Amino acid sequence: MTAARALAEWAARLRIDDVPGNVRDAACRHLLDGFGTALAAGRAGTAAPALTVARGLGGPPESALLGTGERGSAVAAALATGTLVHALDFDDTHAGGLVHATAVVLPAALAVGEQVGASGAEVLAAAVAGYETVCRVAAAAPHAFHSRGLHATMTCGVLSAAVVAARLLRLGPGTTVDALGVAGSQAGGLLEFLSTGASTKQLHPGFASASGILAARLAAAGASGPDSVLEGPNGLYAALAGRNVDAASVTRGLGETWETTRVTIKPYPACQLMHATLDAVAAATRAAGTRRFQAAEVAEVIADVHPDSASIVCEPAARKVRPRTPYDAKFSLPWSVAALLLDGEVTLATYAPGSLERTEAADLAARVRTVVTSGEGVAADAHGRVLLRLADGREVEGRVPRSVGGPGRPLDDAALEAKFTANAGGPAEETGELARRVRGLAAEPDLATVVALADRLARPVPEGQK
Repeated sequence: MTAARALAEWAARLRIDDVPGNVRDAACRHLLDGFGTALAAGRAGTAAPALTVARGLGGPPESALLGTGERGSAVAAALATGTLVHALDFDDTHAGGLVHATAVVLPAALAVGEQVGASGAEVLAAAVAGYETVCRVAAAAPHAFHSRGLHATMTCGVLSAAVVAARLLRLGPGTTVDALGVAGSQAGGLLEFLSTGASTKQLHPGFASASGILAARLAAAGASGPDSVLEGPNGLYAALAGRNVDAASVTRGLGETWETTRVTIKPYPACQLMHATLDAVAAATRAAGTRRFQAAEVAEVIADVHPDSASIVCEPAARKVRPRTPYDAKFSLPWSVAALLLDGEVTLATYAPGSLERTEAADLAARVRTVVTSGEGVAADAHGRVLLRLADGREVEGRVPRSVGGPGRPLDDAALEAKFTANAGGPAEETGELARRVRGLAAEPDLATVVALADRLARPVPEGQK
């Protein structure tokens, strides 16, 4: 039995009663976090191009285009929502696969769940199947797709969205295999944005979500796909990962061990690969007895960096010191470290265009030196260590075993609620109701109320009120 067939058979038969309570709770936490990042992007207008195109695609009014008060096809809605969830790079990350799981699960679950009138329990079960798919497919080849210049979130996410859609469309195991096979031929997502600071990465989860729904629909209409889509001689791993992969690991322990519980919720709106370093800087700052520094007070910063992280958030060094765009800055460890030292925090405002123009941040970023470590484990779960050399002669060290937000150092419910509330904005009554309904999704008769609340809260803030 191929990995895709085993995965399809499990996903097609999964029911909410098969999912342990802690896994259901984890899925709801991540869906809530994803709603929050989508609402923040909608209010800021960050995903405007995707919403404009989604509105123009038209189609039957199957699903909401969040923040517009309009409806469109499920495919168009998934394109828009996937972009919204990921637009600020504040959405969750599975460390083992280095994928943004909710950015591909939530859009497909929301769009197709609305389309078919699914209950909250059905949507939650489909979402869990989607989380397990994207995390397991990516984690079987850790950092392999990134090392080939591909964004694993899109490469693996299209298969996840296909599973979510197939599950909600009740396609059955055989047709779900075809959906996975069709989805694999749409896998991609270039990392070339790292060279220019372009925002194409924002679109990748939207592409994956929309393409996964198309794959499920094509399979339902009779299109066939290879069941060897993962491990075949020209399958996903051979063609796009470029290394030998144990495809059996995709389904090993399926239904017994749950990757859904091992997804990290981000405390910083920036690339996950530098979160441990930022946490270490915060620890060093506290050890120095202050909250923030003046640029002249810091002579040098030395930071340990995992080798798989270095090429993404540290190189080329000259470009990372003076980021050209917000996306450039979100992938610059030196500049983000400098901003944290100067401001005492890293928030959405850190990466606003005006913030990037600060000469003191660029000057301090130029004094951040990175040391590539031996690279044990996966990059997104690496330790963090920095040494601050201060102008007064002191040396202060900060260390963390791994970044905050993951299974080893999870955000508690209060911190998650605070992040969601800040991202969602809007009246406390509405944000509170949305949070309660998403956390209790299994009890919702359908998605109507959840979607109506999210649609209102995602409306762009008028320019004069920002």
